[in-house]
Formats: sequence, structure tokens, C-alpha cells
Amino acid sequence: MSGNVFLIGAGPGDPELMTLRALRMLQASDVVVYDRLVSDEILAMHAEGARLIPVGKAPKCHTVPQERINEILLEEARAGHTVARLKGGDPMIFGRGSEEAAYLSAHGIAVAYAPGITAAQGASSSTGVPLTHRGLATSVQYVTGHRQADKVLDLDWKRLADPDSTLVVYMGVANIGQIAIGLMTENLPGSTPVLAISQATTPDEHRLVSQLDRLAADVRKAELKAPTLFIIGQVVSLYAENTLDLILEQAHG
Repeated sequence: MSGNVFLIGAGPGDPELMTLRALRMLQASDVVVYDRLVSDEILAMHAEGARLIPVGKAPKCHTVPQERINEILLEEARAGHTVARLKGGDPMIFGRGSEEAAYLSAHGIAVAYAPGITAAQGASSSTGVPLTHRGLATSVQYVTGHRQADKVLDLDWKRLADPDSTLVVYMGVANIGQIAIGLMTENLPGSTPVLAISQATTPDEHRLVSQLDRLAADVRKAELKAPTLFIIGQVVSLYAENTLDLILEQAHG
């Protein structure tokens, strides 16, 4: 008899931000197939005796291709195991969870989900910067800042350059200069405030306040590393002023 697969969102890093459902599924699994961004504290909550299989990806370094990850999940489930597919954030937001679920379902494997707090929500709660706010942003847009196989970004810059919306950029460190230019080309002001958060909700969290027309230079100077999330829009103006002044002073030396 085949096993089943749990697609589990581990959240942005802080183990206290995992849902009860996610924790229950993790502790019920015989095998844990996990991504690079899953924190050690969360991984340590697996069931005693569970087998751990790392399949993490890093920028420009996909040691386990997605096709092979799909096969691993299928092989383990067909062996009768309950498999936890543990992903940072939410598996259905830039997590390829739907691709893996479709593959498994096509091969007759049952899939269940545990949503996770995505990085944008985690960063918002840890910094106090809302994603929407009356009078500043009536909507929020999520976008990934890179393309598969390092293809050229082909984003809808006109739609994204909405001054009444908050734009959240995932996985955008390498292309943040191109992203800023694309937005400004569509008339989003260069003075638009931006908050960059590296490793949000973890003890290693770092923050940088900047604005669109100097963002790329500030990110280079701060040497921010992945995973870094960018919140672009007027909501960043609500960031605590004393903290903002300190960060700007550090960024511009």
C-alpha cells in the first residue's frame, strides 16, 4: 500500500510561527524531505526515527533538480512511507508545491497541505510594516525577482509600478537593480521607500531602509545575502523613525 505526502509550510524561520497543523503533520511523518531555508530548530521537531533527506537549492546551485525531488517524493510514498515535504514559507507561494502535488496526484499518491506563514507576512510582523494600510496601500502584489535558469526578467512593470499598492519582491537580491529601473521606467518615483529584510524572523535578521533610486547601491554596500525580501511602497514610511534614522546612517556611512 502506498503512503502519502504532506506539503508543509515551515514558515519564515521562527519555529513559533509554524501552525499546529504543520507541526502535527511533521511529527506524523516517517521521512522528511526538506529545503535549505528550513531552520535547524524547525527540523529538530521531526518524529523520532524519521529519515531526513535534504534537497535544498541555493542561487545558481541546484544540487537536486526539481525533477529528482518529484521522483524522491514518489519513491518514498510508494515504499509505504508518510512523507513530509517541508518547505520554507508557504508551499503554494513561490514554493513549487502545486507542481509537486500535480506530479504526485498523477501517479496516484494522496497529498495533503499545511499552509505556512509566508516570508512577506513574517517580515511584516517582525518589522511592524504593514502590507496594506488605509490611505497608503489598498492592495499588495507578490512577485519573484528571478527567473528559472537565470532568464531575463519579463515582469509586467506597468502593473507593478502602482503607487497605491505595496510590492513585495521575493528572491530579488541579484536583480534588484533591474527591478528598480523597471519600476522607475513606468513612473514609480525614485523616492519610493523600500525596506529590505534578510533572514526575516530569525536571530540573524538584518534590515535596510532605502529608496528606489539608490536601492541597488545600498544593497551592495550592506552586503545583504539571500534570502532577502523587499517591501516597496509608501507603507515603509510607517517604519519606526528612530530605527529608520539609525539604519540610514549605517547604510550611508
